[in-house]
Amino acid sequence: MVTSSVASPLCTWLLAACMSVTYEKDHSLNSSLFPSHKNLSGWARRRKVMWKCNNGGVISSFSGTGIRNLMSSCLAFEPCKEYYSSEGLYSSLAFFGESGLSFFGSKARLMARRQRHKKGDAHSGKTMAVAVHPAEEVTTKKKDPTKKRRVVVTGMGVVTPIGHDPDVFYNNLLKGVCGISEIEAFDCSQFPIKIAGEIKSFSTDGWVAPKLSKRADKFMLYMLTAGKKALADGGITEDVMGELDKARCGIVIGSAMGGMKVVQDSIEALRVSYKKMNPFCIPYSTTNMGSAILAIDLGWMGPTYSISTACATGNFCILNGASHIIRGETDMMLCGGSDSVIIPIGLGGFVACRALSQRNSEPTKASRPWDINRDGFVMGEGAGVLLLEELEHAKKRSANIYAEFLGGSFTCDAYHITESHPDGTGIVLCIEKALAQSGVAREDVNYINAHATSTPACDLREYHALIHCFGQNPELRVNSSKSMIGHLLGAAGAVEAVATVKAIQTGWVHPNINLENPDVGVDMNTLVGPKKERLNVKVALSNSFGFGGQNSSLLFAPYK
Repeated sequence: MVTSSVASPLCTWLLAACMSVTYEKDHSLNSSLFPSHKNLSGWARRRKVMWKCNNGGVISSFSGTGIRNLMSSCLAFEPCKEYYSSEGLYSSLAFFGESGLSFFGSKARLMARRQRHKKGDAHSGKTMAVAVHPAEEVTTKKKDPTKKRRVVVTGMGVVTPIGHDPDVFYNNLLKGVCGISEIEAFDCSQFPIKIAGEIKSFSTDGWVAPKLSKRADKFMLYMLTAGKKALADGGITEDVMGELDKARCGIVIGSAMGGMKVVQDSIEALRVSYKKMNPFCIPYSTTNMGSAILAIDLGWMGPTYSISTACATGNFCILNGASHIIRGETDMMLCGGSDSVIIPIGLGGFVACRALSQRNSEPTKASRPWDINRDGFVMGEGAGVLLLEELEHAKKRSANIYAEFLGGSFTCDAYHITESHPDGTGIVLCIEKALAQSGVAREDVNYINAHATSTPACDLREYHALIHCFGQNPELRVNSSKSMIGHLLGAAGAVEAVATVKAIQTGWVHPNINLENPDVGVDMNTLVGPKKERLNVKVALSNSFGFGGQNSSLLFAPYK
Protein backbone atom coordinates (compact mmCIF):
# COMPACT_ATOMS: atom_id res chain seq x y z
CA MET A 1 0.00 0.00 0.00
CA VAL A 2 1.36 3.39 -0.94
CA THR A 3 0.67 6.24 1.40
CA SER A 4 -0.60 9.64 0.37
CA SER A 5 2.81 11.17 0.96
CA VAL A 6 4.15 8.96 -1.80
CA ALA A 7 1.10 9.26 -3.99
CA SER A 8 1.26 13.02 -4.42
CA PRO A 9 4.73 13.27 -6.06
CA LEU A 10 3.96 10.10 -7.96
CA CYS A 11 0.82 11.59 -9.46
CA THR A 12 2.83 14.75 -10.20
CA TRP A 13 5.25 12.72 -12.26
CA LEU A 14 2.44 10.87 -14.00
CA LEU A 15 0.80 14.14 -14.92
CA ALA A 16 4.05 15.39 -16.36
CA ALA A 17 4.47 12.19 -18.33
CA CYS A 18 1.02 12.66 -19.76
CA MET A 19 1.73 16.01 -21.43
CA SER A 20 1.39 14.99 -25.05
CA VAL A 21 -0.77 17.40 -27.00
CA THR A 22 0.64 20.40 -28.85
CA TYR A 23 0.41 23.55 -26.79
CA GLU A 24 -1.16 26.44 -28.61
CA LYS A 25 0.12 29.75 -27.30
CA ASP A 26 -2.84 31.67 -28.54
CA HIS A 27 -5.32 29.38 -26.75
CA SER A 28 -6.78 31.57 -24.02
CA LEU A 29 -7.87 28.62 -21.85
CA ASN A 30 -4.38 27.15 -22.00
CA SER A 31 -2.92 30.45 -20.92
CA SER A 32 -5.28 30.78 -18.00
CA LEU A 33 -4.64 27.29 -16.78
CA PHE A 34 -0.86 27.12 -17.24
CA PRO A 35 1.50 30.13 -16.89
CA SER A 36 4.34 30.40 -19.31
CA HIS A 37 7.01 27.76 -18.81
CA LYS A 38 9.64 30.48 -18.90
CA ASN A 39 8.49 31.75 -15.52
CA LEU A 40 8.51 28.37 -13.79
CA SER A 41 11.16 25.77 -13.17
CA GLY A 42 10.31 22.20 -14.18
CA TRP A 43 9.49 21.09 -10.65
CA ALA A 44 7.51 24.26 -9.87
CA ARG A 45 5.52 23.85 -13.05
CA ARG A 46 4.63 20.31 -12.13
CA ARG A 47 3.64 21.41 -8.61
CA LYS A 48 1.48 24.10 -10.16
CA VAL A 49 -0.18 21.60 -12.48
CA MET A 50 -0.73 19.21 -9.61
CA TRP A 51 -2.22 21.92 -7.41
CA LYS A 52 -4.70 22.87 -10.09
CA CYS A 53 -5.61 19.29 -10.87
CA ASN A 54 -6.05 18.43 -7.20
CA ASN A 55 -8.33 21.40 -6.78
CA GLY A 56 -10.18 20.13 -9.81
CA GLY A 57 -10.90 16.80 -8.16
CA VAL A 58 -7.93 14.61 -9.09
CA ILE A 59 -7.54 11.65 -6.73
CA SER A 60 -4.19 11.78 -4.95
CA SER A 61 -3.88 8.11 -4.15
CA PHE A 62 -3.66 4.98 -6.22
CA SER A 63 -3.99 1.24 -6.19
CA GLY A 64 -3.56 -1.59 -8.69
CA THR A 65 -0.54 -3.21 -10.25
CA GLY A 66 -0.62 -2.37 -13.94
CA ILE A 67 0.49 0.94 -15.42
CA ARG A 68 -2.99 1.58 -16.85
CA ASN A 69 -4.61 0.80 -13.49
CA LEU A 70 -2.09 3.04 -11.77
CA MET A 71 -2.86 5.95 -14.07
CA SER A 72 -6.62 5.40 -13.90
CA SER A 73 -6.61 5.40 -10.11
CA CYS A 74 -4.24 8.34 -9.79
CA LEU A 75 -6.24 10.51 -12.15
CA ALA A 76 -9.91 11.23 -12.47
CA PHE A 77 -9.57 10.64 -16.21
CA GLU A 78 -7.85 8.31 -18.66
CA PRO A 79 -4.21 9.10 -19.58
CA CYS A 80 -3.58 10.57 -22.99
CA LYS A 81 -3.24 8.13 -25.88
CA GLU A 82 0.44 8.82 -26.49
CA TYR A 83 1.13 7.66 -22.95
CA TYR A 84 0.44 4.11 -24.04
CA SER A 85 2.97 4.27 -26.85
CA SER A 86 6.20 2.34 -26.36
CA GLU A 87 8.09 5.52 -25.52
CA GLY A 88 5.57 6.64 -22.88
CA LEU A 89 5.37 3.20 -21.35
CA TYR A 90 9.17 2.95 -21.19
CA SER A 91 9.26 6.29 -19.41
CA SER A 92 6.80 5.03 -16.82
CA LEU A 93 8.67 1.79 -16.27
CA ALA A 94 11.83 3.80 -15.83
CA PHE A 95 10.16 5.62 -12.99
CA PHE A 96 9.55 2.38 -11.13
CA GLY A 97 13.02 0.98 -11.68
CA GLU A 98 13.91 -2.42 -13.09
CA SER A 99 12.05 -4.28 -10.39
CA GLY A 100 9.00 -2.09 -10.67
CA LEU A 101 9.02 -1.57 -6.89
CA SER A 102 11.68 1.09 -6.25
CA PHE A 103 9.50 4.20 -6.45
CA PHE A 104 12.18 6.83 -5.94
CA GLY A 105 15.49 5.03 -6.52
CA SER A 106 18.30 7.06 -8.07
CA LYS A 107 18.30 4.86 -11.15
CA ALA A 108 14.60 5.46 -11.64
CA ARG A 109 15.05 9.22 -11.38
CA LEU A 110 17.98 9.14 -13.80
CA MET A 111 16.05 7.12 -16.39
CA ALA A 112 13.02 9.37 -16.09
CA ARG A 113 15.19 12.47 -16.43
CA ARG A 114 16.94 11.07 -19.53
CA GLN A 115 13.59 10.30 -21.08
CA ARG A 116 12.41 13.85 -20.52
CA HIS A 117 15.63 15.22 -22.07
CA LYS A 118 15.05 13.03 -25.13
CA LYS A 119 11.65 14.63 -25.58
CA GLY A 120 13.12 18.11 -25.16
CA ASP A 121 11.47 20.79 -23.16
CA ALA A 122 8.21 19.14 -22.18
CA HIS A 123 6.29 22.38 -21.88
CA SER A 124 7.52 24.05 -25.03
CA GLY A 125 4.96 22.37 -27.22
CA LYS A 126 2.96 19.96 -25.07
CA THR A 127 0.31 20.18 -22.45
CA MET A 128 -2.51 18.00 -21.15
CA ALA A 129 -5.48 17.65 -23.45
CA VAL A 130 -7.66 16.45 -20.59
CA ALA A 131 -7.13 19.54 -18.50
CA VAL A 132 -7.97 21.72 -21.51
CA HIS A 133 -10.94 19.78 -22.85
CA PRO A 134 -12.27 17.59 -20.01
CA ALA A 135 -15.64 17.10 -21.72
CA GLU A 136 -13.94 15.44 -24.67
CA GLU A 137 -11.90 12.99 -22.60
CA VAL A 138 -14.01 12.04 -19.58
CA THR A 139 -16.31 9.13 -20.38
CA THR A 140 -18.58 7.10 -18.13
CA LYS A 141 -18.58 3.40 -18.84
CA LYS A 142 -21.91 1.80 -18.07
CA LYS A 143 -21.80 -1.64 -16.55
CA ASP A 144 -23.90 -4.29 -18.17
CA PRO A 145 -26.85 -5.14 -15.90
CA THR A 146 -26.27 -8.44 -14.14
CA LYS A 147 -29.05 -10.98 -14.08
CA LYS A 148 -30.31 -11.56 -10.55
CA ARG A 149 -29.42 -15.00 -9.26
CA ARG A 150 -32.50 -16.93 -8.19
CA VAL A 151 -32.58 -18.81 -4.89
CA VAL A 152 -34.53 -22.01 -4.34
CA VAL A 153 -35.17 -24.35 -1.39
CA THR A 154 -33.83 -27.83 -2.11
CA GLY A 155 -33.69 -29.37 1.37
CA MET A 156 -35.22 -29.05 4.84
CA GLY A 157 -34.47 -30.39 8.29
CA VAL A 158 -36.28 -29.99 11.62
CA VAL A 159 -36.18 -31.04 15.23
CA THR A 160 -39.48 -30.14 16.93
CA PRO A 161 -41.84 -31.25 19.72
CA ILE A 162 -44.09 -32.91 17.11
CA GLY A 163 -41.58 -34.50 14.79
CA HIS A 164 -37.97 -34.60 13.63
CA ASP A 165 -38.70 -35.03 9.94
CA PRO A 166 -40.29 -32.30 7.77
CA ASP A 167 -43.06 -34.61 6.53
CA VAL A 168 -43.88 -35.97 9.99
CA PHE A 169 -43.73 -32.48 11.45
CA TYR A 170 -46.06 -30.97 8.86
CA ASN A 171 -48.52 -33.87 8.86
CA ASN A 172 -48.90 -33.43 12.61
CA LEU A 173 -49.50 -29.73 12.10
CA LEU A 174 -52.20 -30.52 9.55
CA LYS A 175 -53.82 -32.93 12.02
CA GLY A 176 -53.75 -30.34 14.81
CA VAL A 177 -51.43 -32.41 17.03
CA CYS A 178 -50.14 -30.38 19.98
CA GLY A 179 -46.66 -30.96 21.34
CA ILE A 180 -47.08 -28.93 24.54
CA SER A 181 -47.03 -30.92 27.79
CA GLU A 182 -45.66 -30.95 31.33
CA ILE A 183 -41.91 -30.43 31.64
CA GLU A 184 -40.00 -33.64 32.36
CA ALA A 185 -36.38 -32.56 31.91
CA PHE A 186 -36.09 -31.24 35.48
CA ASP A 187 -38.13 -30.74 38.63
CA CYS A 188 -40.10 -27.56 38.09
CA SER A 189 -42.36 -27.85 41.13
CA GLN A 190 -40.93 -24.62 42.55
CA PHE A 191 -41.89 -22.68 39.42
CA PRO A 192 -45.36 -21.27 38.71
CA ILE A 193 -45.05 -22.51 35.10
CA LYS A 194 -44.74 -26.24 34.53
CA ILE A 195 -45.47 -26.68 30.80
CA ALA A 196 -43.52 -26.27 27.58
CA GLY A 197 -43.13 -27.51 24.02
CA GLU A 198 -40.48 -29.92 25.20
CA ILE A 199 -38.80 -32.50 22.96
CA LYS A 200 -39.31 -35.79 24.79
CA SER A 201 -37.30 -38.14 22.63
CA PHE A 202 -34.30 -37.17 20.59
CA SER A 203 -31.33 -39.10 19.27
CA THR A 204 -28.22 -37.93 17.49
CA ASP A 205 -27.33 -41.44 16.32
CA GLY A 206 -25.99 -41.33 12.79
CA TRP A 207 -25.87 -37.53 12.78
CA VAL A 208 -23.47 -36.40 15.51
CA ALA A 209 -20.32 -38.08 16.86
CA PRO A 210 -20.94 -39.76 20.25
CA LYS A 211 -18.19 -37.80 22.02
CA LEU A 212 -19.60 -34.48 20.84
CA SER A 213 -23.12 -35.57 21.81
CA LYS A 214 -21.99 -35.93 25.41
CA ARG A 215 -20.25 -32.57 25.58
CA ALA A 216 -22.29 -30.18 23.49
CA ASP A 217 -25.31 -28.12 24.47
CA LYS A 218 -28.69 -29.26 23.14
CA PHE A 219 -29.04 -26.21 20.93
CA MET A 220 -25.92 -27.33 19.07
CA LEU A 221 -27.07 -30.94 18.82
CA TYR A 222 -30.45 -29.86 17.44
CA MET A 223 -28.70 -27.57 14.97
CA LEU A 224 -26.21 -30.18 13.75
CA THR A 225 -28.91 -32.81 13.37
CA ALA A 226 -31.36 -30.54 11.53
CA GLY A 227 -28.56 -29.24 9.31
CA LYS A 228 -27.43 -32.71 8.25
CA LYS A 229 -31.02 -33.80 7.73
CA ALA A 230 -31.53 -30.83 5.42
CA LEU A 231 -28.51 -31.96 3.39
CA ALA A 232 -29.81 -35.52 3.21
CA ASP A 233 -33.26 -34.25 2.22
CA GLY A 234 -31.61 -32.14 -0.48
CA GLY A 235 -29.88 -35.18 -2.00
CA ILE A 236 -26.38 -34.18 -0.90
CA THR A 237 -24.84 -37.63 -0.79
CA GLU A 238 -21.15 -38.32 -0.26
CA ASP A 239 -20.65 -38.43 -4.03
CA VAL A 240 -22.40 -35.09 -4.51
CA MET A 241 -20.49 -33.60 -1.58
CA GLY A 242 -17.23 -34.58 -3.25
CA GLU A 243 -18.16 -32.62 -6.37
CA LEU A 244 -19.18 -29.42 -4.58
CA ASP A 245 -16.97 -26.35 -4.59
CA LYS A 246 -16.82 -26.15 -0.81
CA ALA A 247 -15.41 -22.63 -0.90
CA ARG A 248 -18.81 -21.62 -2.28
CA CYS A 249 -20.87 -23.39 0.37
CA GLY A 250 -21.66 -21.65 3.66
CA ILE A 251 -23.68 -21.88 6.87
CA VAL A 252 -25.73 -19.24 8.69
CA ILE A 253 -27.61 -20.91 11.54
CA GLY A 254 -28.21 -18.75 14.59
CA SER A 255 -29.53 -18.97 18.13
CA ALA A 256 -31.25 -16.46 20.36
CA MET A 257 -29.99 -17.90 23.64
CA GLY A 258 -26.95 -20.04 22.81
CA GLY A 259 -25.60 -22.71 25.13
CA MET A 260 -27.38 -21.75 28.35
CA LYS A 261 -27.27 -25.31 29.73
CA VAL A 262 -23.47 -25.40 29.39
CA VAL A 263 -23.26 -22.03 31.19
CA GLN A 264 -25.66 -23.12 33.94
CA ASP A 265 -23.70 -26.33 34.59
CA SER A 266 -20.42 -24.40 34.65
CA ILE A 267 -21.79 -21.94 37.20
CA GLU A 268 -22.75 -24.85 39.43
CA ALA A 269 -19.27 -26.34 39.01
CA LEU A 270 -17.64 -22.98 39.74
CA ARG A 271 -19.25 -22.96 43.17
CA VAL A 272 -17.02 -25.91 43.99
CA SER A 273 -13.91 -24.88 42.05
CA TYR A 274 -12.98 -23.47 38.68
CA LYS A 275 -11.12 -26.75 38.15
CA LYS A 276 -14.47 -28.50 37.97
CA MET A 277 -15.69 -26.36 35.08
CA ASN A 278 -16.30 -27.79 31.64
CA PRO A 279 -13.30 -26.84 29.48
CA PHE A 280 -15.75 -26.38 26.61
CA CYS A 281 -17.88 -23.92 28.58
CA ILE A 282 -16.89 -20.87 26.56
CA PRO A 283 -16.83 -22.25 22.99
CA TYR A 284 -19.93 -24.40 23.43
CA SER A 285 -21.97 -21.52 24.83
CA THR A 286 -21.38 -19.15 21.90
CA THR A 287 -24.12 -18.90 19.30
CA ASN A 288 -21.81 -19.38 16.30
CA MET A 289 -20.20 -22.61 17.43
CA GLY A 290 -22.92 -24.87 16.03
CA SER A 291 -22.43 -23.44 12.54
CA ALA A 292 -18.66 -23.66 12.96
CA ILE A 293 -18.67 -27.31 14.01
CA LEU A 294 -21.04 -28.19 11.18
CA ALA A 295 -18.73 -26.42 8.71
CA ILE A 296 -15.73 -28.29 10.11
CA ASP A 297 -17.59 -31.57 9.76
CA LEU A 298 -18.63 -30.85 6.17
CA GLY A 299 -15.47 -29.06 5.09
CA TRP A 300 -17.51 -26.06 3.90
CA MET A 301 -15.33 -22.98 3.67
CA GLY A 302 -17.83 -20.32 2.61
CA PRO A 303 -19.39 -17.68 4.92
CA THR A 304 -20.08 -19.38 8.25
CA TYR A 305 -21.48 -17.47 11.20
CA SER A 306 -24.55 -16.98 13.37
CA ILE A 307 -27.00 -14.15 13.83
CA SER A 308 -28.79 -13.54 17.11
CA THR A 309 -31.86 -11.31 16.89
CA ALA A 310 -34.04 -12.89 19.60
CA CYS A 311 -37.13 -14.61 18.20
CA ALA A 312 -36.46 -13.29 14.67
CA THR A 313 -33.11 -15.10 14.49
CA GLY A 314 -34.19 -17.85 12.07
CA ASN A 315 -35.61 -15.41 9.53
CA PHE A 316 -32.57 -13.14 9.73
CA CYS A 317 -30.28 -16.10 9.05
CA ILE A 318 -32.33 -17.29 6.08
CA LEU A 319 -32.43 -13.84 4.54
CA ASN A 320 -28.68 -13.31 4.99
CA GLY A 321 -27.90 -16.76 3.64
CA ALA A 322 -29.97 -16.05 0.54
CA SER A 323 -28.18 -12.72 0.11
CA HIS A 324 -24.82 -14.48 -0.14
CA ILE A 325 -26.19 -16.54 -3.02
CA ILE A 326 -27.84 -13.60 -4.76
CA ARG A 327 -24.60 -11.58 -4.61
CA GLY A 328 -22.73 -14.45 -6.24
CA GLU A 329 -20.57 -15.24 -3.20
CA THR A 330 -21.93 -18.77 -2.71
CA ASP A 331 -23.96 -21.40 -4.52
CA MET A 332 -25.35 -23.22 -1.51
CA MET A 333 -26.20 -22.19 2.08
CA LEU A 334 -27.55 -23.98 5.15
CA CYS A 335 -29.68 -21.43 7.02
CA GLY A 336 -31.93 -21.42 10.06
CA GLY A 337 -32.05 -21.30 13.83
CA SER A 338 -31.86 -23.45 16.94
CA ASP A 339 -32.62 -23.02 20.65
CA SER A 340 -33.04 -25.12 23.77
CA VAL A 341 -33.58 -23.31 27.07
CA ILE A 342 -36.14 -25.47 28.85
CA ILE A 343 -33.89 -25.52 31.89
CA PRO A 344 -34.22 -23.86 35.31
CA ILE A 345 -32.45 -20.62 34.33
CA GLY A 346 -34.39 -20.37 31.07
CA LEU A 347 -37.79 -21.06 32.61
CA GLY A 348 -37.06 -18.79 35.57
CA GLY A 349 -35.96 -15.97 33.30
CA PHE A 350 -39.14 -15.98 31.25
CA VAL A 351 -41.27 -16.35 34.38
CA ALA A 352 -39.58 -13.19 35.65
CA CYS A 353 -40.56 -11.47 32.40
CA ARG A 354 -44.19 -12.39 33.11
CA ALA A 355 -44.56 -13.49 29.52
CA LEU A 356 -45.63 -17.16 29.89
CA SER A 357 -49.04 -18.80 29.92
CA GLN A 358 -50.05 -20.16 33.32
CA ARG A 359 -52.53 -22.71 31.97
CA ASN A 360 -50.70 -25.61 33.64
CA SER A 361 -53.81 -27.76 33.95
CA GLU A 362 -54.47 -27.73 30.20
CA PRO A 363 -51.10 -27.81 28.44
CA THR A 364 -52.51 -28.52 24.97
CA LYS A 365 -54.84 -25.49 25.26
CA ALA A 366 -52.24 -23.07 26.65
CA SER A 367 -51.00 -21.61 23.36
CA ARG A 368 -53.95 -19.91 21.69
CA PRO A 369 -52.99 -17.11 19.28
CA TRP A 370 -55.69 -14.47 18.69
CA ASP A 371 -58.08 -16.11 21.16
CA ILE A 372 -59.59 -13.67 23.66
CA ASN A 373 -58.56 -15.92 26.58
CA ARG A 374 -54.87 -16.15 25.73
CA ASP A 375 -52.58 -15.35 28.66
CA GLY A 376 -49.02 -15.62 27.33
CA PHE A 377 -46.77 -17.76 25.18
CA VAL A 378 -45.48 -21.27 25.84
CA MET A 379 -41.75 -22.00 25.65
CA GLY A 380 -40.65 -24.49 23.04
CA GLU A 381 -37.37 -25.90 21.74
CA GLY A 382 -35.97 -27.28 18.52
CA ALA A 383 -34.28 -26.33 15.26
CA GLY A 384 -35.14 -25.67 11.65
CA VAL A 385 -32.74 -25.53 8.70
CA LEU A 386 -33.29 -24.79 5.02
CA LEU A 387 -30.87 -25.75 2.27
CA LEU A 388 -30.87 -22.76 -0.06
CA GLU A 389 -29.30 -23.08 -3.48
CA GLU A 390 -28.73 -21.01 -6.59
CA LEU A 391 -31.24 -22.14 -9.21
CA GLU A 392 -28.83 -23.10 -12.00
CA HIS A 393 -26.62 -24.92 -9.49
CA ALA A 394 -29.64 -26.89 -8.29
CA LYS A 395 -30.80 -27.70 -11.83
CA LYS A 396 -27.33 -28.86 -12.82
CA ARG A 397 -27.40 -31.57 -10.16
CA SER A 398 -31.10 -32.34 -10.81
CA ALA A 399 -32.12 -31.35 -7.29
CA ASN A 400 -35.71 -31.53 -6.08
CA ILE A 401 -36.94 -27.93 -5.75
CA TYR A 402 -39.55 -27.33 -3.05
CA ALA A 403 -40.09 -23.61 -3.54
CA GLU A 404 -38.40 -20.40 -4.60
CA PHE A 405 -37.20 -17.78 -2.15
CA LEU A 406 -38.30 -14.43 -3.53
CA GLY A 407 -36.82 -12.08 -0.95
CA GLY A 408 -37.45 -10.44 2.38
CA SER A 409 -36.50 -7.65 4.70
CA PHE A 410 -35.96 -6.69 8.32
CA THR A 411 -36.57 -3.58 10.40
CA CYS A 412 -36.48 -2.41 14.00
CA ASP A 413 -39.46 -0.94 15.88
CA ALA A 414 -37.13 1.27 17.94
CA TYR A 415 -39.86 1.32 20.55
CA HIS A 416 -39.54 -1.18 23.45
CA ILE A 417 -37.33 -4.09 24.50
CA THR A 418 -40.14 -6.68 24.67
CA GLU A 419 -43.27 -5.19 23.09
CA SER A 420 -43.92 -4.40 19.45
CA HIS A 421 -44.97 -0.91 18.45
CA PRO A 422 -48.67 -0.26 19.26
CA ASP A 423 -49.35 0.89 15.71
CA GLY A 424 -47.38 -1.97 14.14
CA THR A 425 -45.32 0.53 12.17
CA GLY A 426 -42.13 -1.56 12.23
CA ILE A 427 -43.98 -4.67 11.02
CA VAL A 428 -45.72 -2.76 8.22
CA LEU A 429 -42.45 -1.17 7.14
CA CYS A 430 -40.75 -4.57 7.10
CA ILE A 431 -43.47 -6.15 4.98
CA GLU A 432 -43.59 -3.25 2.54
CA LYS A 433 -39.81 -3.36 2.12
CA ALA A 434 -39.93 -7.12 1.56
CA LEU A 435 -42.56 -6.69 -1.15
CA ALA A 436 -40.69 -3.85 -2.84
CA GLN A 437 -37.30 -5.57 -2.80
CA SER A 438 -38.67 -8.84 -4.14
CA GLY A 439 -40.98 -7.24 -6.71
CA VAL A 440 -44.09 -8.97 -5.34
CA ALA A 441 -47.54 -7.36 -5.55
CA ARG A 442 -49.40 -7.45 -2.24
CA GLU A 443 -52.49 -8.93 -3.89
CA ASP A 444 -50.43 -12.00 -4.84
CA VAL A 445 -49.74 -12.88 -1.20
CA ASN A 446 -52.52 -15.26 -0.13
CA TYR A 447 -50.92 -17.17 2.76
CA ILE A 448 -49.19 -15.90 5.91
CA ASN A 449 -47.57 -17.96 8.63
CA ALA A 450 -47.70 -15.31 11.34
CA HIS A 451 -45.44 -14.87 14.34
CA ALA A 452 -48.50 -14.79 16.69
CA THR A 453 -47.10 -16.01 20.01
CA SER A 454 -50.34 -15.99 22.07
CA THR A 455 -49.49 -12.85 24.04
CA PRO A 456 -52.31 -10.37 24.71
CA ALA A 457 -50.78 -7.29 23.08
CA CYS A 458 -48.48 -8.50 20.31
CA ASP A 459 -50.95 -10.84 18.61
CA LEU A 460 -53.37 -8.01 17.87
CA ARG A 461 -50.64 -5.59 16.80
CA GLU A 462 -49.28 -8.04 14.26
CA TYR A 463 -52.78 -8.96 13.07
CA HIS A 464 -53.72 -5.33 12.41
CA ALA A 465 -50.41 -4.79 10.59
CA LEU A 466 -51.10 -7.80 8.36
CA ILE A 467 -54.63 -6.61 7.62
CA HIS A 468 -53.28 -3.14 6.84
CA CYS A 469 -50.97 -4.66 4.22
CA PHE A 470 -53.10 -7.49 2.82
CA GLY A 471 -56.66 -6.99 4.08
CA GLN A 472 -58.03 -6.28 0.60
CA ASN A 473 -57.23 -9.81 -0.57
CA PRO A 474 -60.32 -12.05 -0.06
CA GLU A 475 -58.19 -15.18 -0.59
CA LEU A 476 -55.83 -14.39 2.30
CA ARG A 477 -55.38 -17.12 4.91
CA VAL A 478 -53.40 -16.65 8.13
CA ASN A 479 -52.29 -19.17 10.76
CA SER A 480 -49.75 -19.65 13.54
CA SER A 481 -47.70 -22.80 14.08
CA LYS A 482 -47.08 -21.79 17.70
CA SER A 483 -50.55 -22.97 18.71
CA MET A 484 -49.15 -26.53 18.47
CA ILE A 485 -45.41 -26.33 19.10
CA GLY A 486 -45.11 -23.28 21.35
CA HIS A 487 -42.55 -20.56 20.82
CA LEU A 488 -39.20 -22.01 19.74
CA LEU A 489 -37.43 -18.67 20.31
CA GLY A 490 -34.47 -18.36 17.92
CA ALA A 491 -35.63 -21.45 16.03
CA ALA A 492 -39.21 -20.19 15.59
CA GLY A 493 -38.77 -18.37 12.27
CA ALA A 494 -36.79 -21.20 10.69
CA VAL A 495 -39.21 -23.96 11.73
CA GLU A 496 -42.14 -21.84 10.56
CA ALA A 497 -40.34 -21.21 7.26
CA VAL A 498 -40.26 -25.00 6.83
CA ALA A 499 -44.02 -25.07 7.52
CA THR A 500 -44.50 -22.30 4.95
CA VAL A 501 -42.57 -24.20 2.28
CA LYS A 502 -44.51 -27.37 3.09
CA ALA A 503 -47.77 -25.45 2.59
CA ILE A 504 -46.55 -24.49 -0.89
CA GLN A 505 -45.48 -28.04 -1.64
CA THR A 506 -48.60 -29.83 -0.35
CA GLY A 507 -51.32 -27.27 -1.09
CA TRP A 508 -52.62 -27.54 2.48
CA VAL A 509 -52.40 -24.98 5.31
CA HIS A 510 -52.58 -26.14 8.90
CA PRO A 511 -55.29 -25.07 11.38
CA ASN A 512 -55.18 -22.66 14.29
CA ILE A 513 -56.03 -24.82 17.26
CA ASN A 514 -57.50 -23.32 20.45
CA LEU A 515 -58.93 -20.35 18.56
CA GLU A 516 -62.34 -20.70 20.17
CA ASN A 517 -63.31 -17.06 20.79
CA PRO A 518 -61.50 -14.61 18.49
CA ASP A 519 -60.43 -11.36 20.10
CA VAL A 520 -62.31 -8.16 19.34
CA GLY A 521 -61.56 -6.99 15.81
CA VAL A 522 -60.23 -10.34 14.61
CA ASP A 523 -61.97 -11.56 11.47
CA MET A 524 -62.27 -15.32 11.21
CA ASN A 525 -62.74 -14.97 7.46
CA THR A 526 -59.01 -14.27 7.32
CA LEU A 527 -57.75 -16.77 9.88
CA VAL A 528 -57.61 -20.51 9.23
CA GLY A 529 -60.15 -22.37 11.34
CA PRO A 530 -59.80 -25.45 13.58
CA LYS A 531 -59.23 -27.74 10.58
CA LYS A 532 -56.70 -27.74 7.76
CA GLU A 533 -57.68 -26.00 4.54
CA ARG A 534 -56.82 -26.58 0.92
CA LEU A 535 -55.05 -23.58 -0.61
CA ASN A 536 -53.28 -22.96 -3.89
CA VAL A 537 -50.51 -20.79 -2.49
CA LYS A 538 -49.40 -18.03 -4.85
CA VAL A 539 -46.94 -16.22 -2.59
CA ALA A 540 -46.43 -17.05 1.08
CA LEU A 541 -45.15 -14.73 3.79
CA SER A 542 -43.37 -16.05 6.87
CA ASN A 543 -43.40 -13.33 9.51
CA SER A 544 -41.28 -13.14 12.65
CA PHE A 545 -40.29 -10.56 15.26
CA GLY A 546 -38.50 -10.59 18.59
CA PHE A 547 -37.26 -8.74 21.65
CA GLY A 548 -35.82 -5.36 20.83
CA GLY A 549 -38.36 -4.79 18.07
CA GLN A 550 -36.60 -6.99 15.51
CA ASN A 551 -38.97 -7.58 12.57
CA SER A 552 -38.33 -9.89 9.64
CA SER A 553 -40.44 -11.08 6.71
CA LEU A 554 -39.63 -13.77 4.13
CA LEU A 555 -41.42 -14.41 0.84
CA PHE A 556 -41.65 -17.83 -0.81
CA ALA A 557 -43.52 -19.01 -3.92
CA PRO A 558 -43.92 -22.17 -5.99
CA TYR A 559 -40.99 -22.64 -8.33
CA LYS A 560 -41.94 -22.00 -11.94
